[in-house]
Amino acid sequence: MLDALREVQIPLLAALMLGASSTKLIRAMRARSISGSLGPTALFPMNMRGPLALMFCAIECGLGAGLIVTAGRLGHGTPASFVRLGTGLMFLVATTALIELRTAKPDVGCGCFGDFSSAPVSNRTLARSALLSVAAFSTIGLGPVSQPRSAAGAGRLLIIMAIELIVLAALSPELGEGLIRLGYSEPCELRALASDRTLAALRRSKQWRRHAGLITSEAPVDMWRELCWRYVVFPARYRERDTELIFAVYLQHRRPTVHTALVDAVTGDPVPWPTSPPRNGIGWRPLRLAPSGPAWPADA
Repeated sequence: MLDALREVQIPLLAALMLGASSTKLIRAMRARSISGSLGPTALFPMNMRGPLALMFCAIECGLGAGLIVTAGRLGHGTPASFVRLGTGLMFLVATTALIELRTAKPDVGCGCFGDFSSAPVSNRTLARSALLSVAAFSTIGLGPVSQPRSAAGAGRLLIIMAIELIVLAALSPELGEGLIRLGYSEPCELRALASDRTLAALRRSKQWRRHAGLITSEAPVDMWRELCWRYVVFPARYRERDTELIFAVYLQHRRPTVHTALVDAVTGDPVPWPTSPPRNGIGWRPLRLAPSGPAWPADA
């Protein structure tokens, strides 16, 4: 039973460390700053936070992968012991850093799992980190992890893992945050979406391919946002007439709805869509805004 308990720690620790490093990287890419991904970096000067956070994330990812690689006969012996000792020391250092963080900056989250770890460091967080440190140290000297030889052995491993997962869940404030996010849908009016992502999605859309033959400039001449829509205006030319091609792009991350309108560049009056192919050979078809589409501004 004791060996089974020790064997369970290796895949569990590896999954936690790889998952934690992944969420930190996702948080860093969204914030465009790695320094905001780890809570303990708040204890260091500003110019050191970025490099230290990147180093911690790389160590965490490397140790997680190392636990998997050295679990079998390939890493039996010194390499396996080295990785497991490093994992235990990392959690031990993390525990002491979290104690210091709670004392110095009680309002800062641990950053263990990126955006999910925004709650201030609590006794539960400290207990989880200490428990994982003990779990890592317990695997030192363990032989290669092998598949269970019987259904009873497999069932025993599953029961041990389930119990430990329940304990870790009880010690994890991130679980409540995750459940809240699963049931929460951010209103589109508050959704943050960079303008360059809107332009990239627009250029991949069917509406862009259908009407790009009229556009005379690579860059838009105007762009603004109204609630759930971002409007992008490009200069265009139709029948020797200066016009503007206006795209309304719904603010969502994947495959946004796109509406279009063609207006006179001087008067702002709507211009009928062309029904014949333009000079570049791109086919045109009549297009009308759906009744449920966005309301165009009076000056557009």
